[in-house]
Amino acid sequence: MKAPLDLDQLQTFISIADTGSFTRAAEEVHRTQSAVSMQMRRLEERIGKPLFEKDGRTNRLTEEGDKLLSYARRLLYLNRETLAAFDDRRLEGTIRIGTPDDYADRFLPEIMARFTRSNPRVELTVICEPTPGLVEHIKRGNLDLALVTHNDVRGQSEVVRREPLLWVTSANHATHEQETLPMAFGRPNCIWRRAAVEVLDQQSRDYRILFTSFSATVITAAVLSGLAISVLPECALRPGMRVLGEADGFGALPDCRIGIMRGQTSRPEIVDALARHISESLDNISVPLSEETGTFDFAALAFAKMKRTKPNQILPGW
Repeated sequence: MKAPLDLDQLQTFISIADTGSFTRAAEEVHRTQSAVSMQMRRLEERIGKPLFEKDGRTNRLTEEGDKLLSYARRLLYLNRETLAAFDDRRLEGTIRIGTPDDYADRFLPEIMARFTRSNPRVELTVICEPTPGLVEHIKRGNLDLALVTHNDVRGQSEVVRREPLLWVTSANHATHEQETLPMAFGRPNCIWRRAAVEVLDQQSRDYRILFTSFSATVITAAVLSGLAISVLPECALRPGMRVLGEADGFGALPDCRIGIMRGQTSRPEIVDALARHISESLDNISVPLSEETGTFDFAALAFAKMKRTKPNQILPGW
């Protein structure tokens, strides 16, 4: 029987993948660069495949290395979860987290499941509001942590995920072919709305804003019913939507950056633990679409490699 994988080697491997450098990874894992190189040679021998290839001054993962990375993250997470289950000093207390409802719908199940398994004595208090409101809650000390849409103007957050921002319409209606485009957006201070309006104005497209709401449920309903077009990040796509692209006359939009903001708290160890779980969860969560089966299976796709949604792709109906 083959010997099990070495968790220390996997931790070093993840650090190299995240930093793109053996030198920076050595600093993170507190080893010499020669020791890190030796660890990776042994790991490659154990896997039987090359894991890295040079790309200028950085070390890029090979296809086999990219495949190993998702398994390595899962193994390290399971190791921490196992140790936490037997730790009498496990974290206790309450933590207040905020997130927009579109992120809550897609990301919270995975985040809560991961965190609660490792920290069963911590109570989560969750509120759902748009990003501007969450930023204010952070500033006023009403939240310990918030998952927000990153905006350089509002304040710095730690970006943990990037997704394309997409034009969406109903797959069952020709709403996007109307001479004056009916639009559904968030409130005027929504950065997705401002980005979409800027593109429409640059293209001299006629449009009118038919629905305004901070609720992702309302925006989604307007799109699926064929009443309006909107812009959504990839994670917010739903069955029955169609992605619009340049061939349909819709210009490119900036990426959506999802970040973590931290508030002032007397329990930084709980906030650090939750932030780590969020980062790991968002790194593993894939786009909720299986082209082969035409279904949305969130559990099965939790660790699947992300499939980017293409313009004109129609998401299967409910």
